[in-house]
Amino acid sequence: MGLFTKDIKTMNDLFVHTLQDIYYAENQIVKALPKMAEKATNPQLKQAFQTHLKETEGQIKRLEEVFRMHGTEVKGVTCEATDGLLAEAKSVMGEVADPEVLDAAMLASAQAVEHYEISRYGTLVAWAKQLGREDCARLLHETLDEEKATDGKLSQLAGGSVNRQAAA
Repeated sequence: MGLFTKDIKTMNDLFVHTLQDIYYAENQIVKALPKMAEKATNPQLKQAFQTHLKETEGQIKRLEEVFRMHGTEVKGVTCEATDGLLAEAKSVMGEVADPEVLDAAMLASAQAVEHYEISRYGTLVAWAKQLGREDCARLLHETLDEEKATDGKLSQLAGGSVNRQAAA
């Protein structure tokens, strides 16, 4: 068996496992974002975290729809990558005393999570198409587009005010 919760024998098994992985990840992100928004001192960063929380809640609903469309039980499997990224973010949040530097650190942590999500959703879209599930691919691509947009907004914040304020 190894790393996965059950043997993966087919592309469909791999697709479902990865759906479960990102479902778990999104649910963990929903728990982390309110804490990050609360600690953010930059108003734009705080708003970005709050906005992404609402988006993530919608993404979870979309994932649940993909599970149903695919005829698979809605459930998550532990995503060690997301757990690690969020643990690192939490650790950094506890170590940084300067609020403006903390904003920069949280923003960087959020982007690391976004990049993981972008890679997962991109893979899931490709696999859904390969499995002949254009319906699932469409929903997953909606989320992929949202994740890319969020990453872009975070990059603008970093380059605009957050990193400059932290460096001052």
